[in-house]
Amino acid sequence: MGLTKETPVSEQSNPLADIAVDTENLYREETFSDLKVASIRRLTPVTAEGLDDPSRPTLFIGETTLMSARGPLPINCPIEAENLTAAFAAFPQAVQEAVERLMEEARELQRQEANRIVVPGQGPGGMGGMGGMGGPGGMPGGGGIIT
Repeated sequence: MGLTKETPVSEQSNPLADIAVDTENLYREETFSDLKVASIRRLTPVTAEGLDDPSRPTLFIGETTLMSARGPLPINCPIEAENLTAAFAAFPQAVQEAVERLMEEARELQRQEANRIVVPGQGPGGMGGMGGMGGPGGMPGGGGIIT
């Protein structure tokens, strides 16, 4: 057995060394829920010392889960509000708008997929050939997608 030389950790590239916390953009996070369908996260801006920072606005994020034909669908949406009472009042509309955006994005993805051109002899991922699995050829049916 041969011996291998290991590179000391100090000489290795450390991707964690590039992580920097933005202390000018800190928030305290609190979650409020009706334990049924609605949760709102309140993000209160704070200083690096942990004190409230009144120079920046408090943020509200609505969260819920809807059931779809493919299973649960988590919904997160920003809520424009001055306080928690107003955030809960605005919650239904914010969720509705988020769902409408998701549906439009899904329709756009379907349109893009429908506009792809299938080229005979090209399988998915470049698996072309005469058909069959393994050996020469590719997946039966051929056909590739050009975007």
